[in-house]
Amino acid sequence: MKVLKFGGSSVARPERILGIVDILKDYYASGDHFTVVFSAFGGVTDSLIEMSRLAAAGDDRYGEAFQAFADRHQEAITALLPEGALRKETSTKMRKSHDVLKNLLYGIFLVREASPRTMDYVLSFGERSSSYIISQVLQQAGIPAEYLDARKIIRTDKTFGSAKVNFDKSYEQIRDYYAEHSKVQVVTGFVASAKGGLTTTLGRGGSDYTASLIAAGLKADAIEIWTDVSGVLTADPRRVKKAFTIPRLTYAEAMEMSHFGAKVIYPPTLMPALHSRIPLYIKNTFDPSFPGTKVSEESSSEDEAAVRGISSINNVALLTLSGSGLFGVPGISARLFGALAQKSVNIILITQGSSEHAISFAVQPSDSDLAKKAVEEAFAYEIDRGVVNAVKMERDLSVVAIIGENMRYQPGVSGRLFQALGKNGINAVAIAQGSSELNVSVVIPKEDENKALNALHEAFFLSDYKTLHLFIVGVGLIGSTLLEQIRNQNDYLRSKLGMEVKVVGMANSRKMIFDEEGLELDTNWKDQLMTKGDDADLAVFIGRMRDLNLSNSIFVDNTANDKIAGYYAGILDESISISTPNKVANSSSYLQYQRLKSIAAKRGVQFHYETNVGAGLPIISTLQDLLDSGDQIRKIEGVLSGSLSFIFNNFDGTRPFHEIVREAKEKGFTEPDPRIDLSGKDVGRKILILARETGISMETEHIELKGFLPEGAMDAPSVDDFFSVLEENTDYFTKLYASAAEEGKVLRMIATLEGEQASVGVQAVGPDNPFHGLSGSDNMVVFTTDRYNERPLVVRGPGAGAEVTAAGVFAEIIKIGKFLS
Repeated sequence: MKVLKFGGSSVARPERILGIVDILKDYYASGDHFTVVFSAFGGVTDSLIEMSRLAAAGDDRYGEAFQAFADRHQEAITALLPEGALRKETSTKMRKSHDVLKNLLYGIFLVREASPRTMDYVLSFGERSSSYIISQVLQQAGIPAEYLDARKIIRTDKTFGSAKVNFDKSYEQIRDYYAEHSKVQVVTGFVASAKGGLTTTLGRGGSDYTASLIAAGLKADAIEIWTDVSGVLTADPRRVKKAFTIPRLTYAEAMEMSHFGAKVIYPPTLMPALHSRIPLYIKNTFDPSFPGTKVSEESSSEDEAAVRGISSINNVALLTLSGSGLFGVPGISARLFGALAQKSVNIILITQGSSEHAISFAVQPSDSDLAKKAVEEAFAYEIDRGVVNAVKMERDLSVVAIIGENMRYQPGVSGRLFQALGKNGINAVAIAQGSSELNVSVVIPKEDENKALNALHEAFFLSDYKTLHLFIVGVGLIGSTLLEQIRNQNDYLRSKLGMEVKVVGMANSRKMIFDEEGLELDTNWKDQLMTKGDDADLAVFIGRMRDLNLSNSIFVDNTANDKIAGYYAGILDESISISTPNKVANSSSYLQYQRLKSIAAKRGVQFHYETNVGAGLPIISTLQDLLDSGDQIRKIEGVLSGSLSFIFNNFDGTRPFHEIVREAKEKGFTEPDPRIDLSGKDVGRKILILARETGISMETEHIELKGFLPEGAMDAPSVDDFFSVLEENTDYFTKLYASAAEEGKVLRMIATLEGEQASVGVQAVGPDNPFHGLSGSDNMVVFTTDRYNERPLVVRGPGAGAEVTAAGVFAEIIKIGKFLS
């Protein structure tokens, strides 16, 4: 014998019921002996509650709600049964039943009250209607089916709304009834009866409970719970998109999953199955061939995953009783929990430190004020004496739990849990773990629940596969190149590094767009941004990134905008890592530079800016490696501007200086106003950043800029006027070049840091100098250190261009991803 149960979503529409008929035909054809339990049609229970509420409030609109209820069932009969005697019989039976409901509702309307006892009777019409109609449909399909009102076989007490089952009496009646009926019984879920024939209901998950009770009474071979998902999943699929089906669970694991919010299984359902050792299967009505989840007493083997699932309770309040008066005093816990029990307050989670100084417990928010009052009354004497503090209450919290019997066999599970939470900036308010090590529960801020579920799911089920969520501001030349590199490399990242990069948000100066599932990075993304994006608003963009609160979030700033840099502190403080070529933040005040580094360290996130100096060259990381390994920096010299490198590498006496500068501008190597480059200010910002990385608290004004331009160049009213000044001073630049050439030297704009002195200026260097052989737009940095003294360490390569800069940012994104792993 098998007991099958189909939920409300499975019978929500006539076409779904026909799908169930097909499933049951296969069972019948294979010779399986089975009975089947049905919930009310999807949404019907809610409509019955609503019409009762309206009637009790004296609102005659209850009649409209009732008529919709009656019409829905008559329409189902018409859709499911062909015209004839069976349809007529079914329709007549339903009309009579619904007339009783109509009169009952009118009575509620007259007395303006719907007691729990009355409500149980009202709600029973949902299951009684659906089960009777489906029993007739099964007969029409050739299955010898018979309608069974569960009130005949399941006995309870008179706790209306959630009645307590009399197991011995119920099992006896189940056995007796089935001994006399050989047809396929189609049973009403959820409903039962008390002494005197009063209708009762079994509470949340009652139809599943009905199936389990019948199975236990009949010593069935299996229970099958058919629903709209493919078994018990590793996490809630509405919150964790990558959740997948757990093939098998023990009763204990399933119980824990259900306690912590997994709605596929309800705890009462498991108890009869557990006591009778009946395996329970969770299957999908809409994918009947999928095996689903098996719940049984079979223990997981030690080589299986330690964590079987992750679940959560969405909204709890945490109360804490603390004080010196608790230490070493026997009976404190008994008084505390006794006071709560007297007020019928259910406790979700309990945690107490070994110091006995505090006991924390989580309750439903609706019970929090009552719980606080009850505990403070119980400890009023100690509170008045000042040895126990007033109860502390924290709201807007959630409980997240990892569950699995194998956790006891595998060390490091808790460490992985807290590492995943910590790297995503999620604070653990309280922690609880039983000695059985069946679950580890963590109380966290409610706003972080989704983020925590996804971070933990990746840590335990996708540990070889991680998703990075990018928010990119600036999709011009560098940004668009970065997007292309991500698109071209994502397959490699998935297969070789177990990493997927999703661009969740992007913005330029005019538009911004978001997609939590990841924006498509095909060639059409620019059109998508401009046609479907909202008007750009930096504050809104940052706020949306914060509110999405996605795990493994990274903010990428590809601009040179000082306003965006002003948001860095807040972004890091939200535990979001940053990668940026924008030099503004790190070259502003030393206090701000230190603040950003401090926040990143405090929040445990990454702040990367390698491309601030030398585009994609590993200059900052090389310097950090030298310092971290204990080397001492004696001098840093560098050609740190690709545009200036291009200009001076091409200034070989064959062409006037102004022509070379104009070419550099036309190629996009310089800023729109080349004076920004030629003044040395940009190079000054770069040597400033390197100085700060060595630990020197230097400010911009401490850098000596040795100007080389002729008088009037920097003060020219416009860029065109500036070029006119250069052209007028052609002889000046020719002499500058000739003077160096006479000594066999070339001109280079070199930044120097020695001790705590920094300068930027044009120098003439000979063949023995490493900068002499520079070509193109290459950058070069020379580190002279205690270890690299006689032969300094040189880093050289392209120091400008969208490809190398974007590649540098991309490398930092991957580095952040590895840190988060």
